[in-house]
Amino acid sequence: MRIPVQISKETIEQVLSATDIVELVQSYLPLKRAGAQFRANCPFHNEKTPSFYVNPARQSFHCFGCGKGGDAISFVREYENLPFTDALGKLAQRAGVQIVEEAHDPSAERARRSRGRLLDLHREAAEFLHGLLIKSPDAGHAREYLKSRGLGSEVASGWSLGWMPDRAPVFLDWARERKFTGRELVDSGLCYLREEQRASSGLRVRFRDRLMFPIRNEVGDVIAFSGRQLREDPNSGKYVNSPETVLFRKSRVLFALDRARKPVLREKAALLCEGQLDVIACHEAGIDHALAPLGTAFTRDHASLLRRYTHEVIVCYDADRAGLAATERVFRELAPEGLAVRVVAMPDGHDPDSFIRTHGADAFRALLKQAEGFFDFKLAKAAADGLLADAAGRASALGDCAGSLALMSDFASRENQINVVSARLQTSANTLRQAIARQRSKPTRASAVPDDEASAPPTEPTPLHRVVAFCCQLALASGEARDFLAEQFETLHEALPWLEGIPLLESILAAAPDPASPASVNAFLAALPDADRLALTADAMAAAPIDDPVKSAEQTLALLSGIVLQRRNAAVKAALKEPGLDHQRMFELLEEAKELRTLLQGMEQRIEFDDELPKSTWRPKPPPWRGRRRDG
Repeated sequence: MRIPVQISKETIEQVLSATDIVELVQSYLPLKRAGAQFRANCPFHNEKTPSFYVNPARQSFHCFGCGKGGDAISFVREYENLPFTDALGKLAQRAGVQIVEEAHDPSAERARRSRGRLLDLHREAAEFLHGLLIKSPDAGHAREYLKSRGLGSEVASGWSLGWMPDRAPVFLDWARERKFTGRELVDSGLCYLREEQRASSGLRVRFRDRLMFPIRNEVGDVIAFSGRQLREDPNSGKYVNSPETVLFRKSRVLFALDRARKPVLREKAALLCEGQLDVIACHEAGIDHALAPLGTAFTRDHASLLRRYTHEVIVCYDADRAGLAATERVFRELAPEGLAVRVVAMPDGHDPDSFIRTHGADAFRALLKQAEGFFDFKLAKAAADGLLADAAGRASALGDCAGSLALMSDFASRENQINVVSARLQTSANTLRQAIARQRSKPTRASAVPDDEASAPPTEPTPLHRVVAFCCQLALASGEARDFLAEQFETLHEALPWLEGIPLLESILAAAPDPASPASVNAFLAALPDADRLALTADAMAAAPIDDPVKSAEQTLALLSGIVLQRRNAAVKAALKEPGLDHQRMFELLEEAKELRTLLQGMEQRIEFDDELPKSTWRPKPPPWRGRRRDG
């Protein structure tokens, strides 16, 4: 382990001497005694048989599976993804040891001070905005909104909820009084420049008239904010999150993980909700192992983060079509990490927040106890929708389940689920295994690169359907358009799987590079695989400027709505031609066909898969999901 020159060797030794590594590691994950040592499943890679050992005599840890090891500082660095000085500082504070500096590395010192200032800014801003929510006469509507959600001042204080005024000078004057610079406000993401690259152009506050949720890292530091709209504004997303900063990476942060870490260890499961208000409602009801991603995207990084604390995740998303699609995508991120997934069947029209307010905490606990395994839930839903009534439907479900089973990295769990699925679909386990093998043989985005890259043919751009390419262009051109697309993405997932390039669009919405910052966009592009980067840069070079990105996003969503309706209409027509239909089934199909015709006639033009993108003169009616309320 290299020791930075600015920290004295004596200080490091003092911190390590004052830290019991067994006690330290046990504060993160459960250990079991194994002779003179302690062991656990490794938090740094996926395993079922424990190979992670902590040696109290040597005050060290080592994993015989992945090879990671070291002292207490190394453990904190690896576990919390911290630089050396931050990990040392965390342990020093824990042990009551004062850091003594020996020499200074100017660049490292500047970075450390800058990070410290940003943490101070976020902490003090959270306190200031909370004070406004509680005391400001202008925040009455924000307090009324909280009251309508059953949240009083005690809950608001416990979660440090705040209110950002509509008038920007209120916040900017406070920041100047607290001696925070314009550069720090921009670096924090709380503000942005009116004109990029022109510091003299003035600052704009990113959040205006919003209920503010402080976002904390695993150790409880405020590192970002999520702001909920308090007045309906069609030109702005219901939720706006801080952009990515040196403190905040949305794909690596889960709301309330700082509170839920120990409860998740206790319950041996994490309860995954969709929104912040759902999580708060759960915690206030004593269900304190609840947490949520920020925005709509649950990523592989989130799955890796949860695997440090548990081997099971209970998904508690809305029961509507969008919520079911989101649950499916969560499974696709959790399964490769070896995590078991159970699903709570929420009653129609309810999320955890509304269910607890209506029926109480005990009823919600009873609902959690009824959570089913992912495939039990998936097939029960398919059966209830009549999708398993014939051989063709069961064959389609088998292919769908095979794709999901192929993602599971845990062999024993996969074999168990193969038996469950094959029994429900009235087929043999071997038939299902063959389908899984076919899925696994398909090339993936993670395919290995040939050893001799020089001899490889030139990289071809990732194929993008023009609708997807246009959405990617919008997401990289406008933060508001990107947030709008992200908010509606789950609802659209029924249409999107058939369009080429959806994983790339999802990665843009998840990473959320700041369109106002070329450096942010370029950093995002640089991290992409070559094929994806070529596709986006080629599309951007060929594209004309977009006058109104948000309106264009709305028009594109309407186009995709047409795709959904027409695909379903074609499926109904095909079903009506099947021989041997009974009268009841024919009546149901005719009624659905009538409803689909009405919806299609309500659109201003008929949209086919091969139609052009919406033109600026095209003004469709708002899509049917416009204004959908997830958190109320």
